[in-house]
Amino acid sequence: MAWIMLVVAGLLEIGFTTSLRYTENFTKFWPTVAFLVLSATSFVLLTRAAQTIPLGTSYAVWTGIGAAGTVIVGIFAFGEPATALRLLFLITLIGSIIGLKLVS
Repeated sequence: MAWIMLVVAGLLEIGFTTSLRYTENFTKFWPTVAFLVLSATSFVLLTRAAQTIPLGTSYAVWTGIGAAGTVIVGIFAFGEPATALRLLFLITLIGSIIGLKLVS
């Protein structure tokens, strides 16, 4: 159950980083509300997962899911570059997340 909470927390991190793009320095009401709700929920789930999963592993997986997901959203939704090196490092990051799950 802790791993499910951690994955959901990571997915919510993708949501709050994406909504951050639309807040316009927190001057837009609904994107700001989305950012606050998604980030708070993500942190609560991360905290609960870290009660069972080692803290270092929890944090690395949470940030890894968020970072990888945000890069993917950036590529597909915002037209950010998908260069070979960028994709190589993204694959390396995802492989590292899987590795942390396997050794925990």
